[in-house]
Amino acid sequence: MREYLDCAVLSTTCSSSWVEPWLDSYCGTRLQLQVLDTHDIHCPESVVALAASSMRLRRFDACLIPVHEQNLAWARTALSAAHGVLHTPVLALAHKLKAAALNDLCALGLADFIREPVCAEELRARIERLLDGKRHQSALAFDRPGVGEVAVQYRESSQIARQEAICATILDRTGLELDAFAAASAAQCATSKESFRAAKSKVIERFERAYITAALGRHSGNIAMAARAAQKHRRAFWALMRKHEIDATPFRAEPVAIRTRDG
Repeated sequence: MREYLDCAVLSTTCSSSWVEPWLDSYCGTRLQLQVLDTHDIHCPESVVALAASSMRLRRFDACLIPVHEQNLAWARTALSAAHGVLHTPVLALAHKLKAAALNDLCALGLADFIREPVCAEELRARIERLLDGKRHQSALAFDRPGVGEVAVQYRESSQIARQEAICATILDRTGLELDAFAAASAAQCATSKESFRAAKSKVIERFERAYITAALGRHSGNIAMAARAAQKHRRAFWALMRKHEIDATPFRAEPVAIRTRDG
């Protein structure tokens, strides 16, 4: 066990009031906490802050993100944007979060979490456990050829699943969340070999498909009502359905069978 562990803190302006006093109380312990940045969650570019800090975070043993109700949506999108980019485990300092929110964050790539009131020794133990697990996985990858390829496939499938989950609830998302999702998607595409036009076309295609699907689902497959709610002409809405090969039939409720006297 190492004598000291270095942990970066990626904070937000809306959490500074309760995070800073907590940080001051743990100065001088064997767990070295250092505020890396403080971001404004209302700035759309802030959702890629975690991914953009991947190189800076390499020198730290872990990264701690204070999460509460106000910045929960930001944390979700930031974790999604950083998936497959970070090599440093990310933990959440949870402030009055429900279990469902914590499970959602873990599904998006959060390595672990700790609730308030925080014990520095417990946080240190959790980071040690994560580091031991990371070293064990590295040893397995070295001893077993092909494990790295399986891990890449798993990350890609997880990323697709998260994108589908966002698309399935796109009509329930706020403008800020959609802006953040667009910024995160753009940041991911920018790190690939895709051209700007190809990346933009892919994002627009996903949005159109998700919106049309969600609109049909909300209106039980009624194309006229879905088009009216989307404020699009029915022909234009139908054209988008044909473009993405979306059939309204599965969204329609099955007719109730009329029973006869003999049945």
